[in-house]
Amino acid sequence: RCAPPDAVVWPQAVEQVQELAALCHRSRVPMVPFGTGTGLEGGVNAVQGGVCFDLSRMDAITELSLEDFSVMVEPGVTRKALNNHLRGTGLWFPVDPGADASLCGMAATGASGTNAVRYGTMRPNVLNLRVVLPDGRLLHTAGPGRQPRKRAAGYDLTSLFVGSEGTLGFLTRATLRLHPLPEAVAVTTATFPSVRAAVACTVQVLQAAVPVARIEFLDEVMVDACSRFSKVELRAAATLLLELHGSRHGLLEQQQQTEEIVQLNGGCSLSWAMEPEERERLWAMRHHAWYAALALRPGCQGYSTDVCVPISRLPDVVVETKQDLQDSGITGPMVGHVGDGNFHCIIVFNTQDPAEAQRVHAFTERLGRRALAAGGTCTGEHGVGLGKQALLREELGQEGLDTLRSIKTALDPHNLMNPGKVL
Repeated sequence: RCAPPDAVVWPQAVEQVQELAALCHRSRVPMVPFGTGTGLEGGVNAVQGGVCFDLSRMDAITELSLEDFSVMVEPGVTRKALNNHLRGTGLWFPVDPGADASLCGMAATGASGTNAVRYGTMRPNVLNLRVVLPDGRLLHTAGPGRQPRKRAAGYDLTSLFVGSEGTLGFLTRATLRLHPLPEAVAVTTATFPSVRAAVACTVQVLQAAVPVARIEFLDEVMVDACSRFSKVELRAAATLLLELHGSRHGLLEQQQQTEEIVQLNGGCSLSWAMEPEERERLWAMRHHAWYAALALRPGCQGYSTDVCVPISRLPDVVVETKQDLQDSGITGPMVGHVGDGNFHCIIVFNTQDPAEAQRVHAFTERLGRRALAAGGTCTGEHGVGLGKQALLREELGQEGLDTLRSIKTALDPHNLMNPGKVL
């Protein structure tokens, strides 16, 4: 449920964030960082009241270095705004969680997305962070003005704050790693006779070292919903969207190799989309999956949850989850960035029906524990927030949780930064 703060402030410079944080710290007032509000686990809910710091007006893009493949952005800069700014430079920022999220918010939640199988998640793509600590002090996690591609100097403070979900400080600037745009891009859709066949194909494509940039899975329920919502003609069957990046010459070999693996798994591969407009139409369909799922049950609400498991266990876990959804009578289309073992269930249900809400809650608990039993994690990219605290305790064990608490206490002894989240 929504938990509004007692007040909202809109700082426009890092000095204002410092001043406001110091004031809240002295008065022992809780502080909640806010970017664009696209988080999915209640991360910006002010469960203990306090002051919400809306950082959207700090939106400068500074120190773009084409030679070093890096850029500095403030928390109000979204991923689409950055890539628009980079247009014509030959570079781009590939981490794509779907929503047009704040880049510092993406760092705070350890975001991932469709391109992670090739370009990685936010963690390896953040080189430095400027952080305002709970008492107003300023920290540069890799040192002021530094942006090396790698470092072995002391503790990795940058990675500590990536994924901290606003519980350790305010991310007021991020230095990000940029990537060269590929010379050629090709996208195809492949349909399969079963969910297991589609996911098994994913594993084999990765084992064959095909340098894919994206492998997205949609089950037949999701494909049917997306086809109707986005007016794209696709057969209602388990489907993979595959995107290849490379040189024009190398791409032909990759396409042939991919088609052979698809056919070995009983899949039917359609023609390759090479033109930007056609590729964008397919990915727009995938990015509108949330709205397509909601359209399956007008008047109901959606809840999206995710897990991530080792690639070798992915086929079994996906098939078991699919069966669990059917046995529970839950409308829960499945999508996933299966190239890195991450998949989502978009659950659409009537929140006014206590029995159905309880079935949904029980299913999400089983899903998280199924991932843990398979050697995976309870969340690949949504974060812990309010919704997965119990599962985090099971995942890390008491020693891991105690270590997290020690770090939190060292940086935020009065528990003022986004209290009630993660721990």
